[in-house]
Amino acid sequence: MPATASAPQPPGLLRRLAAVVYDALLLVALLMVATALLLPLTGGEAIDPHRHPALEWLYRAVLLLLTVGFFGVSWTRGGQTLGMASWRLRVLREDGGTLSWADTVRRLAAALLSWLALGLGWLWVLVDPARRTWHDRLSRTQVVLVDKRTSRG
Repeated sequence: MPATASAPQPPGLLRRLAAVVYDALLLVALLMVATALLLPLTGGEAIDPHRHPALEWLYRAVLLLLTVGFFGVSWTRGGQTLGMASWRLRVLREDGGTLSWADTVRRLAAALLSWLALGLGWLWVLVDPARRTWHDRLSRTQVVLVDKRTSRG
């Protein structure tokens, strides 16, 4: 269905990937800070699963929680990460509502599948009539282009 003046337009692949790169840089920085904060527990050495198995599991849990939190806080409070806001993108549920934490987890798990399939889930936007990725469809969400006049809100 073509976008009308009242219906938000779906963005293309390049705009989506630009936001992903921006957010990946921010997320990597956040994960590096978390890693640095845990290094005193190992005397500054890398977290080794053979020497510190319990710490390895704690470390993995911290990284996972920070990743889910990074996206969850942004998506449940307005539908935009910093990268998405920079590229005027917003993620919404299919009904137009803001994502819940459950929606966030579903979307992240589905996005992982899109990446694990050698990025085919992302490339799907090029052939999908509604310009949606696999993870948009699997999580029942949509990414829309935010109008320049309303992008600050």
